[in-house]
Amino acid sequence: MKIETVVLNSIDCTPIFSLNGDNKATNSREKQMEFADPIWAAIRREAKAEEQDCSCLCLFLNKAVLELANMEDALGGILSSKLATGTITEDRMQSLILHAFAACPTIRRAIRNDLQAIVDRDPVAGGYLRPFVFFKGFQALQAYRVAHWHWNHGSRFLAVFLQNRISEIFAVDIHPAARIGSGILMDHATGIVVGETSVIEDNVSILHEVTLGGTGKQSGDRHPKVRQGVLIGAGSKILGNVEIGEGAKIGAGSVVLDPVPPHCTVAGVPARIVARNSAKNPALEMDQQFPHHFEDGSGI
Repeated sequence: MKIETVVLNSIDCTPIFSLNGDNKATNSREKQMEFADPIWAAIRREAKAEEQDCSCLCLFLNKAVLELANMEDALGGILSSKLATGTITEDRMQSLILHAFAACPTIRRAIRNDLQAIVDRDPVAGGYLRPFVFFKGFQALQAYRVAHWHWNHGSRFLAVFLQNRISEIFAVDIHPAARIGSGILMDHATGIVVGETSVIEDNVSILHEVTLGGTGKQSGDRHPKVRQGVLIGAGSKILGNVEIGEGAKIGAGSVVLDPVPPHCTVAGVPARIVARNSAKNPALEMDQQFPHHFEDGSGI
C-alpha cells in the first residue's frame, strides 16, 4: 500500500478527531483526517485492527496511537519514553521533541517520507504501524532530526546529549550536525555511524553496520557526501570527504576511500567499480546483488 499525497497544512498540535461523542461526528472527523494526513489515518486503522486481534496489547496501542491527536504527538510519546533519563523526565523530553516538530515543517514532512520509504522498500514492514512503533532505524532517524534542529537553533550541548541517548538506546550514532534528507531507509540500523560533516541526500537506503566516517583526526569538512538514490550495503565503510554519486550502489562489506561515479556499483577492500547500474535509483530497488567479475573480466 502506497499513499501518494500528504497535505501538511492541517498537521499541527490541534486534534482533528475525538475519541468521545456520537459516531457520526467521529466518522466525519476520521474522514477529515484521511484527507489531511493519510499516513496517520493508516496508522490508526492498523492499530484498531491489531487492537481487535491482540487484546494483550490494547493498552499499548491506545497509549502509543489511538489516544493521540496526531502523528507528531504519538511519535513524541514513543521517543520520549525511550530517551528519557533519571534527570530529564519523560514529560520534559517529550516537550523538547514536540517543540522541534511544531517549529519545523521539514521535520514533519520527513517523518512521513521516511515511513513511506520503509513501507515501499522493506518487505517485513507489514504496513505503517509496525515500523512506526517498533523499527529502531525509523525512530533513531526521527530522534536525530530533533537533535539536528536543536543543534541549528543554539542548543548544541542538548543536541549532543540527545545524540548520546540515541546511540545508547538505538545503537545508531548520528552527529547532530550531519545533514540528512528525507525518504531515508535505515534497515535494521544497528551500528550505523554518521560523522559530523556527512551529507545524505533524499531517497537513500542504508543497511546496518554502515559507517560514514573520517580518515583520521583532521578537522573541517572530512566526511562523505551521499547523493540521492544511493544504496549502501551492510557493513560498508565510507571514509573521508568523498562523494558517492547519484544512483550508486555500495556492496556489502566494502571500504570506500575514493569518490564513486554516479550510477556505478563498487565493491571490495578497497572498493572499486564492478558494474554500471541499470537501475536509476538502487535505493528504491533494494537489489544488493552485483556481478562476480569486474568490468575488466577479473574476479572479485
